Amino acid sequence: MKPSTNRMLTRIKSVYMFIHERGTVTTQELVDEFGITPRTIQRDLNVLAYNDLVHSPARGKWATTNKKVKMSS
Repeated sequence: MKPSTNRMLTRIKSVYMFIHERGTVTTQELVDEFGITPRTIQRDLNVLAYNDLVHSPARGKWATTNKKVKMSS
């Protein structure tokens, strides 16, 4: 796996864990926490949403779904 792909997957996993621990978060909170652009965080959220791991209960807010996730390193 390319280092850039590995870095992206690690970031997406971290974004998921942050949302899971906090409950509902805003897109801006994610931008501030991870120090990345709003466009990058939106791409990460799109990957998570496509895989039914997060959903948006309101515009600009994100929460995890009830889908079971097995976390590994």
